[in-house]
Amino acid sequence: MPGSSANSFLRSLCMLRWLAIAGQAATVLVASELLDLDLPLGPLWSGIGVLVTFNLYASVQVHRRRSEASNGTAFAHLLVDIVVLTWMLGWSGGIHNPFGLMFLILIALAALALPRGWALAAAMACLIGYLLSGLIGRPLEGHHNPYALIVSGIAASFLISAMVVLYFSTRLAADLRSRERELAALRERFTRNEGIVALATHAAAMAHELNTPLATMTLLADEIAAEVKTDDLRADVALLGQLLALCRERIRNLAVPTEVDLVREVSQWRLVRPTIDLHRTGELPTALRVEPAISHLIQALLNNAADAGEAAGHPRVDLHLEYCDGALDGEVRDHGGGFDPDHSLLPTTSLFNSDKPSGLGVGLALSHATVEQLGGKMTMAPADGGGTRIRFHLPLAYLATRGTGTTL
Repeated sequence: MPGSSANSFLRSLCMLRWLAIAGQAATVLVASELLDLDLPLGPLWSGIGVLVTFNLYASVQVHRRRSEASNGTAFAHLLVDIVVLTWMLGWSGGIHNPFGLMFLILIALAALALPRGWALAAAMACLIGYLLSGLIGRPLEGHHNPYALIVSGIAASFLISAMVVLYFSTRLAADLRSRERELAALRERFTRNEGIVALATHAAAMAHELNTPLATMTLLADEIAAEVKTDDLRADVALLGQLLALCRERIRNLAVPTEVDLVREVSQWRLVRPTIDLHRTGELPTALRVEPAISHLIQALLNNAADAGEAAGHPRVDLHLEYCDGALDGEVRDHGGGFDPDHSLLPTTSLFNSDKPSGLGVGLALSHATVEQLGGKMTMAPADGGGTRIRFHLPLAYLATRGTGTTL
């Protein structure tokens, strides 16, 4: 349904149908009581009653519906309005009734909201209904000036038609703009995900290629450690061995993803960035194991925060992690120069597009994609005193944890 969903169309029909019921009831009362027209009140009120009953049923069904309604269902609802309008016109003047123009409203609604085939079917049903009302209808009697009555009815029909078309077309235009924004976001997300898949494929290939040279470097580091004599060199070689072990562990995890110890992963980050002053708060279970993607998320945020702080001359990062009620809440705060408030939105789609001279442009984009994939939330805001705060909330109810809480 172009510009609107079938459910939105049905909701609009229900709202417009209540207005039509009120208008029909008022018209019957005015024509019979004030204008003294000879109208068959029984058939007319029965038609209004049928429309009230059907609209109650339609309103309940629309609010209870969880899936998208079909175009056939929308056409069937519109067909009920056509049949009732035919019935009402047939008992109140037929083709001589100026409110026969209401068929044009139903055709316009179908053309705006239904596909071409269903819109043509609705137009054909309206044409048949108009012809039937003309065949079975009888002229209105009891009014001293039939011409003035018809002119008044045409004017009222025009005003009603103008208001209905304006309301419905405005609502459909708003739905169309909303749908276009959703499609644009989906297209951008698809483009980003394509880039992530390509990056993951390349990372897997590089992990396979780097495994051998890292093993050789580890052996060389062990040999050097056996030959060094001074304590300073021995400490440096020990640090080199830890870094090589960390690299090999990361590469093995790329090839065969396994859950990782989050507390240990956070502690190991200091080996990678020893010049950064890391302030950690919050409590985590001592053996909290999470998906590798969560570890990559935290490391990417820490690296971005460290880069921002170093660029501003404040190499400090504040990290808060808390596991509570089956969810991981975290915050990473840097002490850099902050960001432009006019561009404060997270880069949900920009991949390989970095503001840093030596950046690859994948950190925040991959982080946001990870949070999105895990069903979490991520926000970015300026920090008091300068810098940026990035908060995230990840549901981890599926994880089984062991041990007692430990302060980071």
